[in-house]
Amino acid sequence: MRTPISRLRTIGIYEGVSYLLLLGIAMPLKYMAGIPEAVKYTGWAHGVLFVLYMMSVLEVTLTHNWSIKKVAAAVVASLLPFGPFILDKKLLKEEEIKKEKPVKQVA
Repeated sequence: MRTPISRLRTIGIYEGVSYLLLLGIAMPLKYMAGIPEAVKYTGWAHGVLFVLYMMSVLEVTLTHNWSIKKVAAAVVASLLPFGPFILDKKLLKEEEIKKEKPVKQVA
């Protein structure tokens, strides 16, 4: 995780997995099996990862001068169950392009 984009990609994958766990396992356990603790802990972890994801989007926006359209795409991707995985492929391409050009780093 040396670059802002690689950090966003990594956090995005974790955030996406936590969202799928929340929707696919924790919510059914809460409503079908009466185990609310599953949502409590999975939801907490997902919330932390979501905040980290948004902070990472901000970092990439500032360091790579992302347009409003790219920022909106990243935000929408975080709200869709498989969105972060789709965005990851696009970010990988962008990261490969950025490796060829130096980018200012935020201190």
